[in-house]
Amino acid sequence: MSETTLTEELMRAEGLLMQGQDERARELLMRLASDAEEYVDRNCPTTDELQWFSFPTIFERLAYRRVEEDPRELRDVGEPLDRLYADLALADIHTGDYDHATESLKQAVRWNPMGCEHRLNLADLFRVAGNMNEYLALTYSVFERASEASHLVRAYLTFAEYFQACEKPRTAAAALRAARRLDADDSTLEAVLDQAAGTAYDPDGLSDEEASELLAEEGIPEAANAEIAICLLMCAMDAAEAGERDVATNLTLRARDLVGEEAARALLALIREGDGDAS
Repeated sequence: MSETTLTEELMRAEGLLMQGQDERARELLMRLASDAEEYVDRNCPTTDELQWFSFPTIFERLAYRRVEEDPRELRDVGEPLDRLYADLALADIHTGDYDHATESLKQAVRWNPMGCEHRLNLADLFRVAGNMNEYLALTYSVFERASEASHLVRAYLTFAEYFQACEKPRTAAAALRAARRLDADDSTLEAVLDQAAGTAYDPDGLSDEEASELLAEEGIPEAANAEIAICLLMCAMDAAEAGERDVATNLTLRARDLVGEEAARALLALIREGDGDAS
């Protein structure tokens, strides 16, 4: 099996899913998963002293990923295996096999531990199954790994839904307020905010300080402000490169309000250093 072959087969399986041929797609994806795991098991290194980039092929790198102690170093690596298992989970859901979908998404997270979409989707499956401990733990973990504002928005919406079900309207409102502070272009968020307006869950009934206190009481880490600020600054840099200076300025000011001017400057410097940008 090669990376090219697997990618082509994944495109074929995704085409079957789009055509509604769920059983055929699932059979193909199950075979691909079996072949991929067999390859990885056969070629997995026995030591983690080897250098990650010494492996010439994607599968050798993925095999090494399995024994890597710090998955954060492998942030953007995971395809095509995490894509394979995410597709398989979707096929499982379409065919009504939620238990296997859960296992498939666990594998997607395993191969791409920084993939917040996989974590959030897996959290949803745990919620449906009534496993609230795993549901909340996965949602909390997003705050340590989010690379996009949309990940954090979805996590806050998850908490808002949870606190609403627990009859904690002010805490639910605090979670909504935290989501809105990200200023993300998210139609789901806008719909939720419109629905909450004028109710006990309306975020306008709280100040930022009250919202922060309520979330802190529930163990939602204040350190998440740094991650949120990073997301905002990354979006600001993209906006600046696109010539949208007003948007870039607004996002930068929001980041500064979250962590302070000195910390915002330090975060911006780190982002630029990571991107190789010395400007």
